[in-house]
Formats: sequence, structure tokens, C-alpha cells
Amino acid sequence: MNSIISLMMSIIIAFGITAGLGFIIIPWLRKLNFGQTILDIGPSWHKSKQGTPNMGGFMFIIGIVVSFCVTALTVHLTHNSLESDYSSVMKGRELVLLIAGLFLAMGSGIVGFTDDFIKIKLKRNKGLSAKQKTAGQLLMSFGYILTLWLSHNTSWYIPFIGTVNFERNLFTAIVFWLLSFFIVYGCVNSVNLTDGIDGLCSSVTSTVAVTFIIIASPSLLNFPGLKIFAGALLGGVLGFLCWNWNPAKTFMGDTGSLFLGGMVVAMGYLIKCPLLLLPIGIVYVCETMSDIIQIGYFKITHGKRVFKMAPIHHHFEMCGWKEKKICIVFSIVNAAGCAVGILLLWLSRSMDLK
Repeated sequence: MNSIISLMMSIIIAFGITAGLGFIIIPWLRKLNFGQTILDIGPSWHKSKQGTPNMGGFMFIIGIVVSFCVTALTVHLTHNSLESDYSSVMKGRELVLLIAGLFLAMGSGIVGFTDDFIKIKLKRNKGLSAKQKTAGQLLMSFGYILTLWLSHNTSWYIPFIGTVNFERNLFTAIVFWLLSFFIVYGCVNSVNLTDGIDGLCSSVTSTVAVTFIIIASPSLLNFPGLKIFAGALLGGVLGFLCWNWNPAKTFMGDTGSLFLGGMVVAMGYLIKCPLLLLPIGIVYVCETMSDIIQIGYFKITHGKRVFKMAPIHHHFEMCGWKEKKICIVFSIVNAAGCAVGILLLWLSRSMDLK
């Protein structure tokens, strides 16, 4: 099975399952009264979305996980090691990274599900407390980072500098753990913040998925397992957009957005270059920074604001932008950041080869 067929297989299976599950899961969520509660702190016109089925992220979680497992297993069973460029898809450290990444995403999704369930079914609008949510996410982060450490996946490629091995001494080990906690926890929550209007998180994440498919190609890293992983992600978010594009028939909830955050950060570690997530996820970064700036400035100035509302997608809503326009513009901006990330990696590797 060649790389194009397996990539298309992962995309089509994830898309088909996710889009198809909408006909089952959305009525089921509506029957269970799992409707979104719109808080008063949000834009007033969001009140019209009150009661829209939440936790629709289950659709693409199922689609992505099934697609990845079926495609990877099919490739493993059908490849010929002398002919296929997928001979390493189920081997060694790459396999550990892929499975660990999938478990990080699912674990993050469980934290999100717990938060959503408390908000919706137990009628506690704030869901998990900040401490409880942080504890759950840090536990997931610890398990993932520990897996990386025990499997010796502790080397990072830094563009224009080279490969850095964090197992050299105690100091570098501490740096690895601290940086990894910051990156994993920060990235997962940044993706979560992006889920604030119809279709935004899915459309932005689709540009990230396409980027990692390109990075996984033979011309760059030649990482077939990553191509299947990213292909499943792309199919899942596109399938979900069929139901989540404005006006949304369902929301992904924290169940879905935290799962996507786990997928995104896992792909950064899969290429052993998590720092590349900065340009590749530039919209996620801007969403988080706008929130931090808004809160910090509000406290320092005792009530003044930099943005009309944070995260920044709400600022543009308050400026009169329609949700569809925000999704399109933000996706274009993130695609530009992705192009910068690909260019940085390509230039750096080209210099290394010389």
C-alpha cells in the first residue's frame, strides 16, 4: 500500500465516520438534554445558541481513533518491507510516540468530558474548578512526558541549531521536564481557547493537520505514521465542520477541544520539534496571549481593557465581524504561520544536509 492510498484512507474513514455520526449523536445529545448553556459574560447574540447540543466532539474522537487504528493496522498487515515506504510505521520509538500521542488526546478529552458533564448535566455552569481542571490536565501531561522519558524520546530538533539531547545530565533533564509541562499544558489549553465560535477551532486545526501531512512527506521527514495520524485528524475536523459550521448544529465542547489540543501537541513531539508549534499554531498562540494580556492589563489598570473582549476572536465579533469571516481569516492567518513553519524546517534541514 503506497503512501497516497493510506493517507486518503485515513482521511476518508475519519471524515465518513465523523460526518455520519452526526445523524446519530446529535439527536442523542438533544434527547439527553445535553444542550449548551450560554453564559452572560459572552457576546449577547450568542444567547440564540442556547440549547445547541454540546459534546459533539465525540463524533470526531471516534472517527479519528478508529481511522488511525484501522489504517495503521491495514498498512501493517499489507505492506511489503522491500517495496513499501511504510515499513517503519509500526516500529520502535515512532510507535511509542504515536500511541502515547493518541492516549494524551483521549486523556485530555476525558478531562474535557468531565468538565462538560458537570456544566450541562449537573447544572454547574463553571464545570470543574480551575484547580480540578488543572490537576487533571497536569496528570495527563505527566503521563505523556513520563512515556517520552522512559522510551528515550527526549531529543529535540531545533531549526538552525541542531539536535539537543536532554538526557545528558540532571540540568538538561530538569529543563526537558519543565519545558514539556509548559508546552503540553499550554498547547492543549490554547486549542481549547480557540473553540469559541462556530467552526473556528475545527477550521484552524485543519490547517495544522495539512501542515503535518506535508512535514511527514518523503521530501521532509518521511514519517509515514505521522501522515496517517495527521490524515485522521484532518478527516475528523472536516467531518465535524459539516455540523459545526455556522450556524452550528452541535458544539465540540471541552470534550472535543481538549482532545484536539492533545493531538496537536503530540504531532509537535512526533517530529521531535515542539518549538515549531509556535508558527504552526500561531492562531492558538494569539488566542492565549490575548487572554493573558486582557486579564493582566485589567488587573494592573483596575478595570481597563486592551480588547473589547477576549479571547481575540470575540474582539473581532464585537467589531462587527461575522463568525464565518472570522473562521476564514483566522484559518488563512494560521495557514501563513504553517507555511513559515514548513519553510523554517525545510531551510534548516537543507543546511544540515550540506
